[in-house]
Amino acid sequence: MLFTTGSFVLFASLTLLLYFTVPSRLQWWVLLGASLVFYALSGAEYLVFILYTATLTYVISRLLQKKADAEDSYVDAHREEMDKAQRKAYRADGKKKRFRLLVLGLILGLGMLAVLKYTAFVLGVASDIAVSFGGEGLAIPSLLLPLGISFYTFQSMGYLIDVYRKKARAETHYGKLLLFVSFFPQLLQGPISRFDSLHEQLITPHRFDGSSFRAGFLRVMWGYFKKLLMADTAMIGIKLLIESPEQYRGIYVFLLILLYSAQIYGDFTGGIDITIGLSEMMGIKLTENFNRPFSSKSTKEYWNRWHITMGAWFTDYVFYPLSVCRPMQRFSSFSVKRMGRAIGLRLPVYLATVVTWFLTGLWHGAGWNFIVWGLLNCLVILVSRELEPLYRVFHKRFPRLGSSGVWGAWCAVRTFLLMGLIRSLDCYRDVPTTFSQWASMVTVPNIGELFSGGLISFGLSFFDYGVILASAVTVFFVSRAGKDVPLRHRIADKPVLWCALVALLFSVVLIFGAYGIGYDASQFIYSQF
Repeated sequence: MLFTTGSFVLFASLTLLLYFTVPSRLQWWVLLGASLVFYALSGAEYLVFILYTATLTYVISRLLQKKADAEDSYVDAHREEMDKAQRKAYRADGKKKRFRLLVLGLILGLGMLAVLKYTAFVLGVASDIAVSFGGEGLAIPSLLLPLGISFYTFQSMGYLIDVYRKKARAETHYGKLLLFVSFFPQLLQGPISRFDSLHEQLITPHRFDGSSFRAGFLRVMWGYFKKLLMADTAMIGIKLLIESPEQYRGIYVFLLILLYSAQIYGDFTGGIDITIGLSEMMGIKLTENFNRPFSSKSTKEYWNRWHITMGAWFTDYVFYPLSVCRPMQRFSSFSVKRMGRAIGLRLPVYLATVVTWFLTGLWHGAGWNFIVWGLLNCLVILVSRELEPLYRVFHKRFPRLGSSGVWGAWCAVRTFLLMGLIRSLDCYRDVPTTFSQWASMVTVPNIGELFSGGLISFGLSFFDYGVILASAVTVFFVSRAGKDVPLRHRIADKPVLWCALVALLFSVVLIFGAYGIGYDASQFIYSQF
């Protein structure tokens, strides 16, 4: 059930009505029931997988908590009999046992995700290798890929790690943990929430708050505006550009970068707006996932602003543990002895960064294009880090230029285009094709074609360009206006203005969005990929 369908609007409306009608102590039960129904409507067979993840998480977390509590109780009971060294040794032994239990949970949890999402890719690579050596290709099975499995698996595994680290206590009520895993607004696109920030909000009763409800509803409408105007209109042209790469080369690749940037931003942030807005209507505050990423002046800053919860997950649960683990420390010592301090201290950090970005690419999808996408982002970040001394020299030599608005704008445009170029790997899907298209921007620029009918040769009319441009400009100015205090909160306290703006957004979306002129349900991105 997609956010852009009438069935979802009806489902969400009924859920809200029931949520604020039942006694407050039953509200979390309404959310749990709605989440399971939502998931079942996407495919009843998928319930098995999310219940498996929730049950596994519940059992392992309870065992981890039981062992941690037993350790604490033993140390407290024998504090006078044990010296500091003995207590430390006892806790270290207990931590090892809990770590083995955590590893078991991660293998069983992430293992299911790996089997369902990556089996076909791995077997495909093995088949290609076998054929290249004269053997026979392997049969590639077609496995189910449950809705939102990457999001709820990572959220659950993050919770397990937090319980292991004693940053969170294990939930003792299975239903409440199941709600944390399956909360329906964030199943499709995230954000990837942390247990300590979401759990209490889900199970705590919430009274109806008119201001929060209006602010949340306005954000939902804003999400539909970005999704149905900017994203889905751009998708019309993107579809044909990527289906015929041999025909649309040179300047068309640059145009694709612009269109896809508008499309993925409108689609992803629009979906997150609907998620956060719907949750806010119920009094639940989710973590923000975007913070004006296209204003970033560097790749590092861009990834601190784009899909924030995903980046934070990989940083906290992959990069930092990998950087400080014992094998990495031994590798660091070895590198310092053999290659000197300057290189030796860099190598472990760079290795951890490469592994993190490799896994980030795989998380996005099972394909070489996603792996290359992740590694290219990693390369840009590492090169930028090595060039930081030169940046400091430049800014010291030209302080006025470095602090000027023109320089800031140039850095933002440069980062936008670089990220868009790398992101085009997601469009063409085939790595050699993508590289060929990049080269054609230099070898076959064919700029003149755009002015001889090329702009409207792949499905977009001048009216469509106007819709995309107008919606993008609107999004830009609204984001700037709300960077300190969210604009929707200021408008929510002015009922007349709120009603007028909601009516305007509804009318614009209905008339000019994907449901309006030239509507075609097949244009939705979820139907394409």
